[in-house]
Amino acid sequence: MEASELGRSALKRQAIMEAATSAFMSKGYSGTSMDDIAKLAAVSKQTVYKHFSDKEKLFAEIVLATTDRIDGMIDLVAHIPADADTLEENLTHLARQFLAALTQPQVLQLRRLVIANADAFPELGASWYEQGFERVLATLAATFQRLTDHGLLRCDEPLLAANHFSGLLLWTPVNKAMFHGSPQHTEAELDHYATAGVRTFLAAYRRPPRTRRTRSALEGAV
Repeated sequence: MEASELGRSALKRQAIMEAATSAFMSKGYSGTSMDDIAKLAAVSKQTVYKHFSDKEKLFAEIVLATTDRIDGMIDLVAHIPADADTLEENLTHLARQFLAALTQPQVLQLRRLVIANADAFPELGASWYEQGFERVLATLAATFQRLTDHGLLRCDEPLLAANHFSGLLLWTPVNKAMFHGSPQHTEAELDHYATAGVRTFLAAYRRPPRTRRTRSALEGAV
């Protein structure tokens, strides 16, 4: 196949994925047909089947493709400075970015779509969770362990602490969106969730200043 043909094929594949994403989001999995997708993508049904053998494989590819977007969040989580003076500020910045990424309308719609079809496609739901949110939690746990090692936090179970951190941020806006069918929060509310969530987290997990100074003195003596 010539380069120009490969380019056209790639464009058609992208158009199909975008059309399928739109259709699945608006009509759900069972309510979407390959005919619907072909029409939205402005290609023939035969072309859709040329790129994707069936609707299930197309759905799976769309869902799993979104996990690539999590890489930026992982980088952000992994690079929190071990600085006692700016710990709350850094965690609040992370919390706000965390909320911004995970409360986007399309992300919330996809979450509802995956949950709605979890019985039909349990492996797909598990893969989406493991390759996406679970990777963020694992990175966050490693970061909390690093901050604990530096004497800033006290986390006996870093992964549990990571779940507590994310739960404090996401419980209200995500649950409201799940039950209402669309985001219900304002930007000001997200700012409040970030600030209040971090303060609550640090109230439970921050190592007292005196303990940090004692640890530093002991390390210096060694």
